[in-house]
Amino acid sequence: MRTSTTEPAATTAATNKRVLIASLMGSSIEWFDYFLYATTAALVFGKVFFPTADPVVGLMLSYLTFSLTFFVRPLGGFIFSHIGDRIGRKKTLVITLSLMGGATVLIGLLPGYEQIGIWAPILLIVLRLVQGLGIGGEWGGALLLAYEYAPKNRKGLFGSVPQMGVTIGMVLATLSITLMSTLPDEQFLAWGWRVPFLLSAVLVFLGLWIRKGIDETPAFKQAKASGNVAKIPLVETLRYHWRAVLVAVAIKFVETAPFYIFSTFIVSYGTASLGFERISVLNAVTIATLLTTVMIPIMGRLSDSIGRKRMFVAGTLVMAAFTFPYFMLLEQRTMTSLVIATVIGLGLVWAPITAVLGTLFSEIFSTRVRYTGITLGYQIGAALAGGTAPLLATWLLNKYNGSWVPVAWYILGTAVISLIGIAFAKTVADND
Repeated sequence: MRTSTTEPAATTAATNKRVLIASLMGSSIEWFDYFLYATTAALVFGKVFFPTADPVVGLMLSYLTFSLTFFVRPLGGFIFSHIGDRIGRKKTLVITLSLMGGATVLIGLLPGYEQIGIWAPILLIVLRLVQGLGIGGEWGGALLLAYEYAPKNRKGLFGSVPQMGVTIGMVLATLSITLMSTLPDEQFLAWGWRVPFLLSAVLVFLGLWIRKGIDETPAFKQAKASGNVAKIPLVETLRYHWRAVLVAVAIKFVETAPFYIFSTFIVSYGTASLGFERISVLNAVTIATLLTTVMIPIMGRLSDSIGRKRMFVAGTLVMAAFTFPYFMLLEQRTMTSLVIATVIGLGLVWAPITAVLGTLFSEIFSTRVRYTGITLGYQIGAALAGGTAPLLATWLLNKYNGSWVPVAWYILGTAVISLIGIAFAKTVADND
């Protein structure tokens, strides 16, 4: 009798563990690819794939290939969220991870302009487009894999695990490029930068192997068995759930804009305006990122006790309150104040917001359109407030003669938008 009760419990625990690892692995690979390309685009691609008489032109062309994902990711999201809501989460995740990881590895193998001429930048752009398509559908699938397997009293914890992939991917990409940068410049440009791209194959194969042993999520299997599957998920979502999509977009604002301010904009602002060494700023961001990685599951688990909305509102209010002190600390222009400001902002204040974001998204959409709904909210919100944040902050800084005050008001504005959004968030019946 004892055996029959413990075996199912042990099986469930093992399955849940495998699910969380698979979800975290996919999310980490996604963001590893994202940040790896971003870093390499700045250091290498202008010289290897876009050699011109003017190095600035080469760098701009390199950055252009990086920006392509902001246009392609929504398309990938539409395609794979349709497959995810029609056919299943697991099959979709296998496709997205294969596309994403395969394109990353092939970039590492791609000959440069000197070897194959114009085909080098053309193939780089093609691979970047393929990568963007895969990335567009990966986040929603990784999230739902965790969320729809989670016990009812652990939805917050399970939903927070894929969010750890952002910071883990960022740390892995930064460390791998930093390690290879210790090579002489000639060797780094010749082959050193390729090593992290090629080693991502190990992560991809491991991720596919882990996902192979996982069944379709219980929520989707139940929906499919009862015939509760949308024929055209995108149309149904936009027709009947557009309010929830707008709520998700608004919620995303305070999660994505401050992240890019605290992790990306701070690098240029800290070096150009405050006089810090680039390595000092990067070290501060790395320390904060490591702390965030630890804090995210803690905040996710805490949300299972106090509620997702309360956690999100509390985090957003603290974000709004910390905006001006953040810049005041930076203005002290000491290494200590830089680390304190970055650790508090990125490591502590941002953690509870991002920890509950995915679970909040999942709880406002029904199973039949959940993949599509959360993807629309995430991708549109990221496009409006994510990739544009460093650019807008830089423009505000320049327009107002180097004053950080407008940038602080901008962050405060994103908090207000998200507070309005969360006020209209309603949990759907099949999440009870």
